Amino acid sequence: MSTPLAPAPIVHFEIGSTDSAQLAAFYGAVLGWTFLPAGAAQAVTSATGPTGMLNSLGHPPDTYVMLYAQVDDIDAALARVVSAGGSKLVGPAPLPDGRKFAWVRDTAGNVLGLLTPLG
Repeated sequence: MSTPLAPAPIVHFEIGSTDSAQLAAFYGAVLGWTFLPAGAAQAVTSATGPTGMLNSLGHPPDTYVMLYAQVDDIDAALARVVSAGGSKLVGPAPLPDGRKFAWVRDTAGNVLGLLTPLG
């Protein structure tokens, strides 16, 4: 008998644009969010709930909204995605803080991020 899979929480979001500073001004005015510049990105410093980032990738897709679900074992999660009919798009790739992330496509064509926990 296999152990049931624990639900993966949404822990991070990204909103993409070609100008993250301009987008930060928009969300500051509309939602009251505050930001800390992080290279071509703007880290959301005021939102409650998941961490967030406004990002300018410098390549397509220029505009997107990405949610990240936290998984303990990113390789096992990617294997489950493929086994269930989805596909791996990016990663797993390391982040400067030691975590890893990946982007996957579900069976409806949506893109979702996977992210390992800190530490």
